[in-house]
Amino acid sequence: MKKIYGSLLASVILMSVSQGVSAQAVANASATATILTAISITKMVDMNFGNVSVQAQTGGTVILSTAGVRSATGGVTLPATNGTVTAASFTVTGATLYTYSITLPVTPFTISTGSASTNMTVTAFLSNPSITGTLTAGTQTLNVGATLNVGAAQPSGLYTSTTGFAVTVNYN
Repeated sequence: MKKIYGSLLASVILMSVSQGVSAQAVANASATATILTAISITKMVDMNFGNVSVQAQTGGTVILSTAGVRSATGGVTLPATNGTVTAASFTVTGATLYTYSITLPVTPFTISTGSASTNMTVTAFLSNPSITGTLTAGTQTLNVGATLNVGAAQPSGLYTSTTGFAVTVNYN
């Protein structure tokens, strides 16, 4: 009988120890990551407002749409000989079907004939697509227009910039 009680006591002790061990559980998880194709932007065409004329007394603006269409305000006129007129054009590439944000310049961009007294500013940048684009097939064309601010009696000449304006794209 002592052996039975001893065996029974040993069984109870083992059960209580094994119940304490079985109260703990462990699970394992794996880790994964997906590396996307880096988003990139390449300039294809520079912005060009074309030929512009301005009155001596009144300045104005040339508004260039993202489609490369111009309109004039104030004392600015657009001669029949347009010259080269183009909205800036970029190609954005990256992961197919991903969206991206577009950041355009918010401060005036200066163009000049080389003399500080002949500066003009480019402002009010706009893009197509606007704010967000989608890389439907891993690529998308991004066009940028803006407004050229022309002073009264602006001196004639070819106005350019020493550096380009920045357009930034980033995955959403």
